[in-house]
Amino acid sequence: MIIPQPAGLRRMPGRLALAPSIRLEAGPGAGPAAELLAHHLGPGRPRSFAGTPLRLALRPGGPPESYRLVVAPGGLDLTAPALPGLLHGVHTLRLLMDEDGSGWPCVDIADAPLMPRRGVLLDVARHFMPLDFLRSFVDELALHKLNVLHLHLTDDQGWRIEVGTRPRLTEIGARRTEPDGSVHAGHYTRKDLVALVEHAASRGVEIVPEIDMPGHVRAALAAYPGVGNDPRGGVTVWNGWGVSEDVLAPHDGSLDFLRDVLDEVAEIFPSPVVHIGGDECPTVQWERSPAAALRAREAGLDDPRLLRSWFVARLHEHLTRLGRRTAVWDDGSRLPKGRLPADALLTVWLDAAHAATAVARGHQVVMAPHTATYFDYRQSDGPDETPAPGHPVTTLADAYAFEPLAGGLPAADIRRPGQAGVVAVQAQLWTEYAPTPDHVRYLAYPRLCAFAEAAWCAERPGFAAFRSRLPAHLGVLRSIGALAGPGPRWQRPGEAAERMKR
Repeated sequence: MIIPQPAGLRRMPGRLALAPSIRLEAGPGAGPAAELLAHHLGPGRPRSFAGTPLRLALRPGGPPESYRLVVAPGGLDLTAPALPGLLHGVHTLRLLMDEDGSGWPCVDIADAPLMPRRGVLLDVARHFMPLDFLRSFVDELALHKLNVLHLHLTDDQGWRIEVGTRPRLTEIGARRTEPDGSVHAGHYTRKDLVALVEHAASRGVEIVPEIDMPGHVRAALAAYPGVGNDPRGGVTVWNGWGVSEDVLAPHDGSLDFLRDVLDEVAEIFPSPVVHIGGDECPTVQWERSPAAALRAREAGLDDPRLLRSWFVARLHEHLTRLGRRTAVWDDGSRLPKGRLPADALLTVWLDAAHAATAVARGHQVVMAPHTATYFDYRQSDGPDETPAPGHPVTTLADAYAFEPLAGGLPAADIRRPGQAGVVAVQAQLWTEYAPTPDHVRYLAYPRLCAFAEAAWCAERPGFAAFRSRLPAHLGVLRSIGALAGPGPRWQRPGEAAERMKR
């Protein structure tokens, strides 16, 4: 009937018809969910103290994201042990609503998720995405019962977050000149991001910020060359893709710079997790730097190539003082044992075997295997399906077949850092070849629908059943403007990015 499929759904005879005005009854603590339901029902339906009751209430018992929804001709009752469950129930009501918005079929639903953290990474560094799109995208994630938006805010190609103590990060680092001379620019102010965090929270979505370091930092080096390994500077915001050899210098000035950035990030984002990248950090500049060699010796390291783990450890210490959990990409799991803080959260992008290695070392992991969750990959091998020439294919069936606990991996609770296992799942939308929101939407749907069901359902009904529900679900997405317009033109290597306006 809907996506993701509820754990338990019983259809009952009849339907609940909505009156021109609505009688919303919200118990203590249920107000935010009632406001969201009123939003879904539209501004044309004023509230009333008469008519068919729509009751929302908190009721003890069960996981916090579980909910019970009973829709009958005489009214509906939505109950949950906590607000997240009520919000999920409201999103279910939105998906169940008749196409003309006149009411709902009668159902009895008891629902709860498989994985407690179900996320999507959106890369806004390679191509800046307007704030209005981010707000809409948050709404779409919530509709799919996805509760984490991982915002990749900085990279070689752009710095997108305002930092008051380091203004050149956005004055210089948020702009790049393309090979054809055009300029791609854009950043979010502190006010923008605070408002986005509040909007996301009202939908039950947590925003996890990512500030990439000590690699993927050319935008930062263009703004502040002193934190780089070449004091002469000359680094520009990169207008190409790949992995740059330009990385942060391992000196105290770089650490002070990063601490300043992380202090402001922690003030903006209340998420208990802050992602610091930590991956794809070439060490050639450190290997030929006498200063880096000295720093390595002072740190008790016999090889400057190990300075990446030194950086991660220092920043982990600072985030711990800020009361935050450090997350890094799973390149860190391939460092020698003991070189990565034991309570660092690893985002595993390779496969279940790498996740098993990380778990065996005592880590908690976010499962994000590229073969099933990288939606910048082509959706088919057709000649016109080429957002990134040469990339692999991840089909709709691949996304649906994603197994969060593949190979018998244990689940774990992110609130208990000493408990090794899988704490979350995540899909990725990298934007090297997706310069506009329409490109992102084209990449996301319908694969994000399949991922949402894989992340939510402990027992999936099967791909054929999913496909049978998909047309109606896409109709809902189309009605809210979530699907891409016809024929977005794909960005190809060597072409200038389209200029984005906020």
